[in-house]
Amino acid sequence: MYLIPAPAKLEKKEGQFIWTYETYVSLDKSCSPLISRQAMLFGDGAEERLGFRPIIARGAGQEGDVRIVQDDSMKKESYILDITEDGICLTGEESGVWHGMQTLLQILEQEGAVLGALHIEDEPSIANRGYYFDCARGRVPKLDWLKKLADRMAYYKMNQLQLYIEHSYLFRGMTELWRDDTPLTAEEIMEFDHYCNERGIELVPSLSSFGHLHKLLSSKEYEHLCELEGSNKRPFSLPDRMHHHTINTLDPESIGLIEGMIGEYMELFTSKQFNFCADETFDLGKGKSKAAVEEKGRGRIYIDYVKKLADFVISKGRRPMFWGDVILGFPELLKDLPEEIICLNWGYLWNQREEETMWMHDAGATQYCCPGCCAWNELTALNWNSYNNVMRLCNYARKYNAIGILNTDWGDFLHINHPDFTRVGMIYGAAFSWNENIPSYEEINRQISRLEYRDDSEGYLEIVHRIHENSAFSWGETVRFWEIKRGVGDHEADSLKFMKDSLPSMDTADEKDARLKELAKELYAHIGRLDSSKKALIMPQIVAADGIRIFNQIGKFATAELFGKAYDTMPDSWALAKELETWFYHYKQVYRSVSRESELRIVQDLVCWYGDYLRDQK
Repeated sequence: MYLIPAPAKLEKKEGQFIWTYETYVSLDKSCSPLISRQAMLFGDGAEERLGFRPIIARGAGQEGDVRIVQDDSMKKESYILDITEDGICLTGEESGVWHGMQTLLQILEQEGAVLGALHIEDEPSIANRGYYFDCARGRVPKLDWLKKLADRMAYYKMNQLQLYIEHSYLFRGMTELWRDDTPLTAEEIMEFDHYCNERGIELVPSLSSFGHLHKLLSSKEYEHLCELEGSNKRPFSLPDRMHHHTINTLDPESIGLIEGMIGEYMELFTSKQFNFCADETFDLGKGKSKAAVEEKGRGRIYIDYVKKLADFVISKGRRPMFWGDVILGFPELLKDLPEEIICLNWGYLWNQREEETMWMHDAGATQYCCPGCCAWNELTALNWNSYNNVMRLCNYARKYNAIGILNTDWGDFLHINHPDFTRVGMIYGAAFSWNENIPSYEEINRQISRLEYRDDSEGYLEIVHRIHENSAFSWGETVRFWEIKRGVGDHEADSLKFMKDSLPSMDTADEKDARLKELAKELYAHIGRLDSSKKALIMPQIVAADGIRIFNQIGKFATAELFGKAYDTMPDSWALAKELETWFYHYKQVYRSVSRESELRIVQDLVCWYGDYLRDQK
């Protein structure tokens, strides 16, 4: 039997408990109204796994019952679970009771109605265990998908969720921001906030406020506030959107605008925290603030603005958060920020070093460590990279007394990958932040295959792992070649270097494509091994594998043109164009099953351009 996260202490005992259709779930009088509501959710989960619903009641309970007891003298989020022949007893602090219910559901998932006796004592090793999802750069998920995400987070004992927003919320009167998008509304945010609260998850608002303000600072109404002149006149470029559009902090109108946006947005949330981001301010000091930065230093101009935002958030009764990449350049200035502020210290390399976490600790920062699910700019997730990255950051968090883990899923170049693919990286974060004893990559993937994908063979993720290994021309390279050929953006030199460094991967493109076809066959064969509720997850993976294979072949034309690379065989360009367009028809179906239209139109522009490009080849 697998439990994710693994309990801090588990002892198997002799005997079995038989969960019958007459079994009562008895809520002790100590149980809060929240636990009573959560018991109904637990009943839903038990019914799904048993085929019948337990009888839920209040009272002291009798022999043979599943007794639920709230004990707030216990540590926050801790619980004790005892399964004996005579019944089940779950005791815990209010949030701990909810976590214990998830453990019990995982046991029901695997053992059915006949449960082996055991004793569990459990609590997390890191207090805040969060997930961060990009809703701004390509993909705005549907509300029902977000609710399913919250359900899975709760199942793995996570307690915080943040949605990254730049322009994809329906700000009042700011029509230029969202007129060509499908933004989240106030009603949806409030509904989702309530949904998360009922499942023990704090929905923390996150809003870009310094860098990464492409839509805001490209608008006619606000382009005068951009650090660089002419922001709204530049042709759209995905790398440019990532690197430019920093607000001019020296204009008094800037702070008023951002404070107004923060103030409007925060009121939708019950959370007493607010992440105003303030990361990747690449253009600071390169335009309107150049003289001030030369006089006072980049760090001073940066920290003065961040302090204003932090003070504003505090004045509204919230605790501020911000990304820590810029402050790492001058950690001595952390002392100028309010002591309440939380620094979100991110790093996404598979072999991420610990120095940044140590420097933040030594500078006196209150910090989260923020690893990544490692799927951005790819059609599928890089699970091996994510495993190693998450493992390291969780260990650093414990070593340097970080108060939280925030596992990130960024969109970057249009959030091309299906959002369910990063579920694996999310679970790594949940497991490794709860329990310091981290299983091997192979072992945790077997566990996730069984628990998350209901795969009795436990081999599903081993197949998925091999898909990315056969990528030769990535989505990131696909985007870069498209922009080079169209002459947009100012990152051609960087793009050419990136693509040139990846050239060796193209040497075996044909072999990789042959393996991808075999992997697609394996996935089709695996449909019969998955639970009926999980079979629909196979098609997105097959579509991703087919997309990787097609772009590998497109990469032959791109690298031959840019670098004069020669190949023994070249595909029929017209046939490849038709294959690409057929693939995209099915990709759109998968996309629309979980996401609003958002920036799917840009993906379509790219695919159509490549179709025309291929037909122009000889």
